[in-house]
Amino acid sequence: MSGILDGKKILITGVLMESSIAFHAAKVAQEQGAEVILTAFPRPTLTERIAKKLPKPAKVIELDVTNQEHLDRLAGIVKEELGGLDGVVHSIGFAPQDALGGNFLNTPFESVATAMHVSAFSLKSLTMACRPLMSDGGSVVGLTFDAQFAWPQYDWMGPAKAALEATSRYLGRDLGKDNIRCNLISAGPLASMAAKSIPGFTELADVWNTRSPLAWDMADPEPAGRGIVALLSDFFPKTTGEIIHVDGGVHMMGA
Repeated sequence: MSGILDGKKILITGVLMESSIAFHAAKVAQEQGAEVILTAFPRPTLTERIAKKLPKPAKVIELDVTNQEHLDRLAGIVKEELGGLDGVVHSIGFAPQDALGGNFLNTPFESVATAMHVSAFSLKSLTMACRPLMSDGGSVVGLTFDAQFAWPQYDWMGPAKAALEATSRYLGRDLGKDNIRCNLISAGPLASMAAKSIPGFTELADVWNTRSPLAWDMADPEPAGRGIVALLSDFFPKTTGEIIHVDGGVHMMGA
């Protein structure tokens, strides 16, 4: 049986652990027929170990999205491995500890700038680094956590995600002429490494226990991974600048 990504070549960032959304995106993408290449930072060896649990082998490239040299060499390495790209998954976010956990009013700009660079501007950097490889068009998919709201403990990652969401829309606007789509998945809270770095994360996650119309399992990243794969496929050929919620429905609940 053929898959919805048959013959497609996909670059996926952010595979840190088996609990990573990016891991499940890579797994489902391979199951759906894609050839996958992974990037990792700061420990490619960790990602190489986790990649062994994927259905098929996947090469891992070291990529720090804040390092221009890494970005400049990316297209050459990927071209050598895959020949081109049909899709890119941006699963990258980071904020220093003093930008999280109830410290919003006291966070220095240096920490805010780091959060913005790694979590938002990198969507543009990564997309532009991969753009020459998407000569026949392509799909860029990023991950957000609904930036319409001020969440407990999330602090400066909230504005960083708001910037990510706006960046995705502007990329969708400017790359449409190249038939490159840029969309985001807004996932509910998951017990990933990224989540564990947020102080008081359980307070944030408790919202889903009481407000999610569909039962939400924090230990199951596969629904978000499936959403990413759907957006990478040709089943959304005219959708760009969109945010698809994979959050059990919490985003639409008034009370």
